[in-house]
Parts: sequence; structure tokens; C-alpha cells
Amino acid sequence: MSSEKPHFHLESSGASDESLQQVHTQLQQQKPEKPEGYSRFPLVVLGIMCMSIYLGALYLAHHAANFDATVYNENQPARKGAAEPAPVVTPAMLGKRLFTANCIACHQTTGQGIPGVYPPLAGSDWAQGPEERVIRIVLHGLSGPVKVSGKDFSNVMTPFGSLLKDEQIAQVLTYVRQEWSNNAPAVAPEAVAKIRAETATRTVQWTAPELLSLTGK
Repeated sequence: MSSEKPHFHLESSGASDESLQQVHTQLQQQKPEKPEGYSRFPLVVLGIMCMSIYLGALYLAHHAANFDATVYNENQPARKGAAEPAPVVTPAMLGKRLFTANCIACHQTTGQGIPGVYPPLAGSDWAQGPEERVIRIVLHGLSGPVKVSGKDFSNVMTPFGSLLKDEQIAQVLTYVRQEWSNNAPAVAPEAVAKIRAETATRTVQWTAPELLSLTGK
């Protein structure tokens, strides 16, 4: 049997429709046959990916603790035994985080403020004064001249009543009143809620004379 491939010679003037169809049929027969149906490999890969996503979501739902930083802190040393109690998170600790997020730019990490611009909180007679006064300041802000720790300041403090909840305001004030050697009682969320209700119609910031007339020195 000869191994030579068939040669097809067509003359442009003598090729008939029938001969063209025969040539076409022979060429089609020489092409490799395609496998029937579709490959299942992409479906298998897709199934594996979907299952991985599903299992990962289940794992996070059961072990992520709502991504609450107070539940797990990688900077804390690991507990040695399961019987050891979990670390206690105090309102002051939560208040420190709120202070860092909202107040540190003006009052600084040390609580010393910025001289001539923003008053200090460390050792401040205002920060350690009556709780209803500092609650009012955080809720509605403070503007105008004020004397803090014997020094004069005149600036504007942003109101946080619409940004922070009662519990959050209580936490940040508790932190401020007990940090940097300050020694004042903690602030309860109920006290913040009471002052918020009493001053609900107020739309302007407090001034120092107003607050001193309400709460004394």
C-alpha cells in the first residue's frame, strides 16, 4: 500500500460541482475527530472554588467573633490554660480607643494638648470637674475663650453628640478623667443619656461662662 498522500489537482476551467464535493468530503475525513460533549474539568474546578468559599464563610462565622478587637488581640500573650479567665475590658480601655480615634489630634497622646491652641486634659480642672459639664462639652462642643489650668485658650471644640452614642461618650470621658494621673469618678451611660435629653433642643456650642453658671467652678 502506498503511503503517499492523495493529491488533488483541479483545473479552474474543468472542475465540476460533483468533483468539488468529493474533494471537500475527503478533506473532512482527514481532519481529526473532536470528542463529543464538553470537558468536565472547568466544572470540577468551579465546584472546588465554590465549596472553598462556602467552607471559609462557615469558618469565619463560627470563629471570627464578629471581628471584635476586644475578643482577641494578637499583641496579648497567649493564655496558658483554658481555665484562665479572659482579660477584662474596662470602659476606660474602650474609651482610650475612642480617644485615639477622635481626640488625639488636638489633645495629644500625653493629654497635654497644643500650647496656645488646644487646652490640656492631663491635670485639667475642667476634665476632672462636674461630670454634667464635661458631658455637655462632648455632646455640643465648646467655643470661645476658656481658662484651663491657669492658661487662656480660645478655640472651637467639635460636638460629638451626633457621632458617638451615650455609652461611647461615657467611655471616652471615663478614660480622660482617669488617665495621666487624673483622679475623677467614671461617667455612666445613664448620666450621658440624661444630659442629652435635657439639652436635645440645643443647636449651638457651649461657652465657658454658660457652663460655669450651670455647674459652678
